[in-house]
Amino acid sequence: MTSIDQIATLATFGSVWAVLAVGHNLADHVIGQTDWQAAGKAAPSATDVADGVNPRKGWGACFAHVAQYHLVMVVLVALVWAALPLELSWPGLVAGFAVSAVTHAFFDRRWPVRWLLEHCGSKGFAELKAGGMNGMYLTDQALHQTALLVSALLITAV
Repeated sequence: MTSIDQIATLATFGSVWAVLAVGHNLADHVIGQTDWQAAGKAAPSATDVADGVNPRKGWGACFAHVAQYHLVMVVLVALVWAALPLELSWPGLVAGFAVSAVTHAFFDRRWPVRWLLEHCGSKGFAELKAGGMNGMYLTDQALHQTALLVSALLITAV
């Protein structure tokens, strides 16, 4: 038999995951990233590093994007929390947003996404940039959504 507490937890998880999914699209594609951040967050390339560019280049743009992105996400979660009777805890929110921020910054450096594709037998997909498709972008988005699933679980369960 399912208890009302179990139903409330499931409803909270569904609500949080929905807000994070919508927030991700809004923050990653509309108001959570400037052109400078998008262009610089993955710098430098392997060629740049070989030519002497500091390997830390690009972290400023990446951190700026992650901060702006999470500001959007926090505002959306706060608005939904204010409107709905969700049982959220501060430790859960901190844990969930910490996982989201760390994984988002890591994936947006791009080399981890490329490394994953190359080591999963999908080097060609990593290079795909034709017919409106971009394998690196699609994989990046899939990884972000997976991280947001973990974030939603933490926000709901901690």
